Amino acid sequence: MASELFRCPVGSKGRIDSILSESFPSISRTWIKRAIEEGRVSRKDGSLVEPKTKVTAGQEFRIDLTRPATLPLEPFNFPLNILYENKDVLVVDKVSGMVTHPAEGTPSNTLVNALLHARPEEICPIGAPNRPGIVHRLDKETSGVIVVAKTEKAHQALVSQFSTRQTKKRYLALVSGKLRKRKGKFQLSIGRHPKNRVKMAVCEDGKPALTYWRVKTLYEEGFSLVDCEIETGRTHQIRVHFSHASHPLAGDKTYGYRVGLSKSPIFSRVMLHAFELSFCLPGTDQPKLFRANPPEDFTIPLQELTPLDEETC
Repeated sequence: MASELFRCPVGSKGRIDSILSESFPSISRTWIKRAIEEGRVSRKDGSLVEPKTKVTAGQEFRIDLTRPATLPLEPFNFPLNILYENKDVLVVDKVSGMVTHPAEGTPSNTLVNALLHARPEEICPIGAPNRPGIVHRLDKETSGVIVVAKTEKAHQALVSQFSTRQTKKRYLALVSGKLRKRKGKFQLSIGRHPKNRVKMAVCEDGKPALTYWRVKTLYEEGFSLVDCEIETGRTHQIRVHFSHASHPLAGDKTYGYRVGLSKSPIFSRVMLHAFELSFCLPGTDQPKLFRANPPEDFTIPLQELTPLDEETC
């Protein structure tokens, strides 16, 4: 949509951002508000308005609600395990080894590229220039459930749920060492590592991060299988919290796991799997639960370990 003349329809009365949102239902109110704040909505005489400016039927404005051009993304022909789909969202079981979205050093062959091949023209264009439809992410080596928005309204609704912590996210993690307690929590702030900018770390000036955990199985070889629920979604949160507690995740060399510290199988990946995600589908107020069983590259190494108790995953 280029700059065009907009006449407030019959019956219009209220804020300009509300009137435009009702008139253009496919465009999120967040983007409309941003367009107004950037001066791309004005009266016919050129004077600017604010999102809260009151308008009435028949008033005319010049509006430009177009989005900036995004970088072309190459579709990637890769089979996706789609757990659920409707007109608003896609829920996918991401494989370990796949980056969520293009970034420096990984311009292609990401989940986003695969989605553009599987559902061309159906993925919501907003999020970021290289992140269409993305509202949250999983680390490259983390497998499991991730939701993607197909419309702007869905993107807005999902972002709101994640930011206000209305979603529930549960993970399975295999950590080094035998945890002494059966359950606990980490409430330690996380920020960028002061010396290694590709890592995160526990630090006083970081952002609050809360991880609840419960032991499912202890193993003779010196590992613990843990069920984790995170209330916040900081980068590398589970990995950082357990590493800080001297229990780095199996296979996670970035955060301190070292082969040979104990008798163990060879781990081909970081042993972290997002097995449950709960959120309200856009337009509903009832949470819906999605679950993905751990893949073979997660379960086969577990079969090489010897449980010390009866509880298994």
